[in-house]
Amino acid sequence: MEEIAAEAGGKPIEIWFCDEARVGQKNKITRRWAPRGTRPSAPSDQRTQSAYIFGAICPAEGKAAGLILPRCTTQAMALHLEEISLAVAPGHHAVLMLDQAGWHLSPKLKVPDNITLLPLPSKSPELNPVETVWQYCATTGSPTGCSPPIQTSSTTVVRHGTGSSTSPGPSCPSAFANGLTGSDQRDLV
Repeated sequence: MEEIAAEAGGKPIEIWFCDEARVGQKNKITRRWAPRGTRPSAPSDQRTQSAYIFGAICPAEGKAAGLILPRCTTQAMALHLEEISLAVAPGHHAVLMLDQAGWHLSPKLKVPDNITLLPLPSKSPELNPVETVWQYCATTGSPTGCSPPIQTSSTTVVRHGTGSSTSPGPSCPSAFANGLTGSDQRDLV
């Protein structure tokens, strides 16, 4: 940190953490209870659209920056870094702690002048507080699954029916999204 502060020319340092998470529908194999020798129908939802939430926080300053993008690439990370750069206070320098994903450390990544990337040790998600944000969204239900479509640069990146829902409902209207259910699965054959 002392080296980074020296390189920043004595500017005040803001410590930021960033990560990304995929939201959307990821299909699984549909299974049914059935008597031996029968082949029951097992329809399943084939939609697989998803989006990526790029998030960054500066806990000490109470600031955050985020984007929802259709892909997780070096170009998407560059857009995220630009968004973080805008949130850094004028005259300050940000140290951005992140995992060692390929798009975070790519030599093709254009890093703004007011940000220095500091990779965290591999296999240590507990060091990144943004990981708890994703855990919170997963346990309480991410609002993106049930929210209206989000428009970014005239492109819809999250639509109804593609949310990270685990049961049929407003975000997943198909009756076959998770298969039929009943008190006795054999009754469904």
